[in-house]
Amino acid sequence: MGVAPSRLMAWMGPAIGPGAFEVGPEVREVFIAEDADAAGAFVPRNGDRWLADLYQLAQRRLLRAGVGQVFGGGRCTWSDPERFYSFRRERVTGRFASLVWLDPDG
Repeated sequence: MGVAPSRLMAWMGPAIGPGAFEVGPEVREVFIAEDADAAGAFVPRNGDRWLADLYQLAQRRLLRAGVGQVFGGGRCTWSDPERFYSFRRERVTGRFASLVWLDPDG
């Protein structure tokens, strides 16, 4: 974006939450190979499956990249059907939008 990461602010919008996002061991291994402390973002599930906390994983990467402030997270699209679409829950496609901008006065 052409600015120092310390000048950036990130807001994490709705996503599948840590109680619903199930992954296989290969996904967990990729994250832990890059950042051993990322193991804390995974909780064992049935068999070789894991529940992953995407918010924690994203926040760790943003902070490690030097982003100065990270906000948001905690809104689970899967468990809140009144407010959010979820492909994993409904099995039909939907749409989300994200906005990114630089504030020239910030």
